[in-house]
This record gives sequence, structure tokens and C-alpha cells, in this order.
Amino acid sequence: MREDTAERPVDYRLLLPVLLTALALFLLVGLQTVQLVRDHSALLEFRTSQQANVDAGEKLRQQLQALAGQTAELANGGDAAAKDVVEEMRKQGFTLSPPKQ
Repeated sequence: MREDTAERPVDYRLLLPVLLTALALFLLVGLQTVQLVRDHSALLEFRTSQQANVDAGEKLRQQLQALAGQTAELANGGDAAAKDVVEEMRKQGFTLSPPKQ
């Protein structure tokens, strides 16, 4: 028999540190996964709770656009007060335009 094929004694001094390192890494990945799942659930819940506010904001934006469009139509039609409103809004950086049909 050749000497290199003979069984060598196993060195168990490194086995414990390697196993502990592997266990720590496994636990770290597991705990990070649990934390990420919890954070994801919390974000989904927060998003769902904000949906009513988003819908109300969209409704308000549509109402303001309709009002601005009607004011612009009145200004184009010759209404002096509407022209003043359009001019003041223009000075503040807002452009009121009639709604597109």
C-alpha cells in the first residue's frame, strides 16, 4: 500500500469553530429573513392605510382642476373677475387653462 492512500487521522480541533461559524451564519441569515418579512408586512399595512388619503387627494385635485378650467373659460369669455383671478394665479406661477374637450 502506498503511503498517501492510507487513512490519516482527522483533526477535530477545527471542527467545532467551523460548525459554530456555520451555525452563526445560518442564524444570522434566518433572523435577517424574518426581519425583512416583518418590515415588508408593516410597509404593506402602512400603504393600505394611506390609500384613503391618496384617493381623497386625487378627488380634490380633480375638483381643483375643474374649478381652474371653469375659471379660465370665464376669463376667456370676458368675465373681469375671472380675468383678475387668472392674472393673479399667473403671477404666482400657476397657469389656468380651459379643460380640453
